[in-house]
Amino acid sequence: MTIKDLQTEMIAAMKAKEKNRKDTISGLIAAVKKVAIDEGCRDDIPESMVETVILKELKEQVETCPEDRTELLAEYNEKVNIISEFAPKQLSADEIKTIINEKFSDVLASGNKGLIMKSVMCELKGKADGKLINQIVAELCK
Repeated sequence: MTIKDLQTEMIAAMKAKEKNRKDTISGLIAAVKKVAIDEGCRDDIPESMVETVILKELKEQVETCPEDRTELLAEYNEKVNIISEFAPKQLSADEIKTIINEKFSDVLASGNKGLIMKSVMCELKGKADGKLINQIVAELCK
């Protein structure tokens, strides 16, 4: 997903008069641009940065949703669904185990969880949830 793709989707939402979708995508674009400015790559925003920001925004939407406010719950769910459309596909636990066993068998043999996590996260960052990766590495180190 590139910044241009997001902008195209926002324009399509504006033409379709889908206010919530346009606002959500606009928020994503603003978050991506803010991170790009902070990182010093304002003019050439890499696709990996866009995907990282989308995942972060998705996680924030899920974590900040107030469960006791039912009138806001539908709005949060709609935003989560819209952001999920643009989020990169996440690997399953089985796929993560397979990758770790195939590519990192030499590091896995050391039994050093910190070293394993360092190696694995370079490969899987943005492709899978860090907590899930940590759980699987802990399982494999036993």
